[in-house]
Amino acid sequence: MPTDPPYRGRFAPSPTGPLHFGSLVAAVGSYLQARTNQGDWYLRIEDLDPPREIAGATNEILHTLEHFGLQWDGEILYQSQRNDIYLASLEQLTQQGYAYPCGCSRKQILDNAISGRYGPIYQGCCRQGLGKDKLPRALRVLTHDSAISFVDSLRGPFEQKLESEIGDFVIRRADKLFAYQLAVVVDDAVQNITEVVRGADLLDNTPRQIHLQKLFNWFTPNYMHLPVAQNRNGQKLSKQTGAPTIAGLRPQTVLFEVLRFLNQNPASEIIDCDLDSFWQWAVHNWQPVRIPANDQLTPDLFL
Repeated sequence: MPTDPPYRGRFAPSPTGPLHFGSLVAAVGSYLQARTNQGDWYLRIEDLDPPREIAGATNEILHTLEHFGLQWDGEILYQSQRNDIYLASLEQLTQQGYAYPCGCSRKQILDNAISGRYGPIYQGCCRQGLGKDKLPRALRVLTHDSAISFVDSLRGPFEQKLESEIGDFVIRRADKLFAYQLAVVVDDAVQNITEVVRGADLLDNTPRQIHLQKLFNWFTPNYMHLPVAQNRNGQKLSKQTGAPTIAGLRPQTVLFEVLRFLNQNPASEIIDCDLDSFWQWAVHNWQPVRIPANDQLTPDLFL
């Protein structure tokens, strides 16, 4: 009888700033899922976009995770060190006829795109080849209009028809940087990730990633999309919306609020216990079924 593979989860922050309450929600959710399933929890630094990175952010993220008692397994994976692997994956897609060069500028794309639920829908202008006035810029992957569906463990069934709702999407940008959609799929496969636990702001990215997994003939992990922490204006907490760092705060105080945010009903006494005892309680009492499916307002202390 075949057996399920050992549980392997991950947390994959981008070094665009220090960790805030919202990013800690994703870290804690993925960590507790891994530990309650007697699995491993890996750390991946998604440093694919140097123009957006903040000097020193990676070290600050690592220090904060250690300060909060989040212990990762194995070596840290840095995406900036994996260009050769991403390039080989691009070449495979191109050789198989699944990828093609696009010569459209951002303005041309927006001028020709149809506005859809998930943003501008690329209309396949370069699918049949580059026009005489165009040079190759980005690289796109072919999509189709058969529904790509999956069942999120918190939010239930979700599907997209990529061609009509998203369009052929970019896997290498015009600035020659590798796109998130490609890198995350390659790395989840290489690390044998069995479940992706992350914020619900990435829910609509998942069918694109499943599409790539199928083109590569790779395993599709399970998915759990946690509620997104929002400010009072209904905006996702982020560096762009002024989310304050949690670095330097007392870990038990912040982690207690994360558990409350995830509706885990933490016992009041654990806020005063040592960090090891806190995590023992959290692992023993973790109940994903209690997690709310809707995005939540961030506690005032972290706004």
